Amino acid sequence: MGAKAKKSLKKKMSKISSSPSTQLVNGKQAAADFLPLEGGPARKLPELKELKNKSGVLYIGRIPHGFYEDEMKAYFSQFGTIKRLRIARNKKTGKSKHFGFMEFDDSEVAEVVAECMHNYLLFEHLLQVHVIPQEHVHPKLWKGFNYRYNPLNRLQTERKLHNKERTLDEHRRLVVRIMKQDQKRRKKIEAAGLDYECPEFVGDVKSVPKKIKFSQD
Repeated sequence: MGAKAKKSLKKKMSKISSSPSTQLVNGKQAAADFLPLEGGPARKLPELKELKNKSGVLYIGRIPHGFYEDEMKAYFSQFGTIKRLRIARNKKTGKSKHFGFMEFDDSEVAEVVAECMHNYLLFEHLLQVHVIPQEHVHPKLWKGFNYRYNPLNRLQTERKLHNKERTLDEHRRLVVRIMKQDQKRRKKIEAAGLDYECPEFVGDVKSVPKKIKFSQD
């Protein structure tokens, strides 16, 4: 390295060392975040604002009977546009579990709804409305939210089970179970001291054939 190069390097280093590490911000002295390599005034990074909760999801608890999807959507639409709505229901019966979730397009609208509708008396129920933070919203919360469960006809299924064709073993077990229940009923009546003649059971386990013999032609 030549003499001229050494002198220029010393000048640059002296500029960097002599440059102020602080600068005035609104008339006050603030520390610089970093210094440029080529020297010059110090630079201050822009201040990052704290990110607010951008979640527009609400938890609604203590939902009264009869206040379902259509009614809730019609009522809460006065605050703003509802993006999604889901009421927790029983998988077998399809009945409401009296709590659900609602999402608005605007998070500020959700906060207003939570402030206005929390502990609101509706059909003798105090609604519990809270904003769910974004980090607490489960990714599978809205899975199948627009699915309407069609409950099964339990009477029809029980009728089919009762009237189904049974094998000989199934019929024999059915007769044994009925006879055991009949004996328990007789003992309870005798223990109660009641003078009652129970009807005789027509079926018998011995009357059920163990095997079916087919005629050979």
